[in-house]
Amino acid sequence: MPGQLTPGRLGPLLSLLYRYGPPRWSHYVKTHWSGQRLVMAIPYLWLLLFFAVPFLIVLKISFSEVRLAMPPYAPLWQWAEEAHRLVVSFNFSNYLFLLTDALYVSTFLYSVKVAAIATLFCLLLGYPMAYAIARATPTLRNLYLMLIILPFWTSFLLRVYAWVGLLKADGVINNLLMGTGLLDAPLTLLYTDFAVYIGIVYSYLPFMILPLYANLEKHDPQLLEAAADLGAHPLTSFLRITWPLSRPGVIAGSLLVFIPAVGEFVIPSLLGRSDQLMIGRVLSDEFFANRDWPVASAVAIAMLLLLLVPIVLFQRFQSREIGGRQ
Repeated sequence: MPGQLTPGRLGPLLSLLYRYGPPRWSHYVKTHWSGQRLVMAIPYLWLLLFFAVPFLIVLKISFSEVRLAMPPYAPLWQWAEEAHRLVVSFNFSNYLFLLTDALYVSTFLYSVKVAAIATLFCLLLGYPMAYAIARATPTLRNLYLMLIILPFWTSFLLRVYAWVGLLKADGVINNLLMGTGLLDAPLTLLYTDFAVYIGIVYSYLPFMILPLYANLEKHDPQLLEAAADLGAHPLTSFLRITWPLSRPGVIAGSLLVFIPAVGEFVIPSLLGRSDQLMIGRVLSDEFFANRDWPVASAVAIAMLLLLLVPIVLFQRFQSREIGGRQ
């Protein structure tokens, strides 16, 4: 019968236990286990080992106190021999320090601002490109998608270093502008906020285009044809048909760009100003330069909580969209 559990579907070990194990075990395997549950257990186990467990370790360190030893943080709980009891000491000063220190507050706000502006530019550039790819012929569509994915074949670090050669005072852009007579002196492009935006938009633009293309490619072109037959202007058809239908792709692409851009480390370090830090640089300095693991862990937890807000909003939006369609 379809869906009926057979020993051959369980794998060698479970098949052996199913055939020759105790009757209770055989009944449990037959009742509760199937190939579908085994497949679903693999990603859950992966998330448990490589996300949940490290997160709990970092959370524990964030409530510890720094010390000059290895590891450079005090244990959160220890057994007191004199009192014959377990002593647990939570230190909340690390989180209070993040809220009161001007450096961390400005760094958080600057990181969010850079990520938000870069996400907006990615949307303005990526939406027309994704729309053009979705409306292209199948042959050109595959070519365009390959060109979008092609930069990922090169190292991320090399691609960022390439922008250093393009933006520096004697780089390609300044030499081209001065060679054509448009400039008499080179522009200051490198080590500016402009360079950071250029690097982030260039690096994360494919993450905006691909979700938008996946959404726009599913749109029925007959909807726009029907709107045109009814006398609707192309701009009106876009605002009332294409844009509402593409909002899930817009939100998905925006999250894929915004979330990693907030914690970006390489691009601001190579292209940005030295007097304006993003949260990824601060996190690295606390871990490796200052060796203040509790404060660094508190920064990581606070950044994670900050990024959970747009994810929760996106899930609520999707639930409303699904509920509205039903």
